[in-house]
Amino acid sequence: MKRILLFVLTNILVVTVLGIVASLLGVNRYLTANGLNLGALLGYALVMGFGGAIISLLISKPMAKWTSGVRIIEQPQNVDEAWIVETVRKLSEKAGIGMPEVGIFEGDPNAFATGAFKNSALVAVSTGLLQGMTKDEIEAVIGHEVAHIANGDMVTMTLIQGVMNTFVVFLSRVIGYAVDSFLRKGDDRSGPGIGYMITTIVLDIILGFAAAIVVAWFSRQREFRADAGAAQLLGRKQPMINALARLGGMAPGELPKSMAAMGIAGGIGQLFSTHPPIEERIAALQAGPQ
Repeated sequence: MKRILLFVLTNILVVTVLGIVASLLGVNRYLTANGLNLGALLGYALVMGFGGAIISLLISKPMAKWTSGVRIIEQPQNVDEAWIVETVRKLSEKAGIGMPEVGIFEGDPNAFATGAFKNSALVAVSTGLLQGMTKDEIEAVIGHEVAHIANGDMVTMTLIQGVMNTFVVFLSRVIGYAVDSFLRKGDDRSGPGIGYMITTIVLDIILGFAAAIVVAWFSRQREFRADAGAAQLLGRKQPMINALARLGGMAPGELPKSMAAMGIAGGIGQLFSTHPPIEERIAALQAGPQ
């Protein structure tokens, strides 16, 4: 319930802020008496498309902590926590990034990395992952998350999402205006009609699904690269293969929607899944360079 409430409130605040920005810039007045102002519409689409994605990226760390209940390890309380922090430190130095914050959260097996900047990211692992895997496997999972950070995956995903959002907003309104103009031939009334509003809403949904498929496809490719990156950081790929095989026999922990793409384990569904099937990930590692 807490996750849902935070997600809804965050989205309402983001949309409100973007609406204010679009109004201040004047790009929300793309429908004029003379027709559709494509320049203003493009500006509006860019603000709404990239604005939400960038804000989500900038607040990703605090949101991850709040929604997942991550406890940051400031001072290790036991040998295991000290080992986790040292493992993150060692792999981060190998990857050439700044030391991320390290955290633990209660839940079934999963882990994630997030943050807007490579040198101030967050790596978090679940208690279920720590209890259900060997140290070699946990190290591989941490390596996978560090590889995400080193590859700049959080920023890249934001840019891809921004492009897709912009495409959806711009195209749905252009087509909506064209449909509305066709339906209102000979009508002297100004302003958008019902055809524009219905078409725009329907296309926002349809194109939104199409955009989500593209983003999910890119996310799956990114997982293969992070798996390979973990193998490279560890100097061997068997621990990553073992970790994936172990995950395949577990029920993966559910992450908040905003964090799902950055976890080690994904959900189900082919087109909309952010993670490839475990079997494909293992096969890709086995087929890759030694």
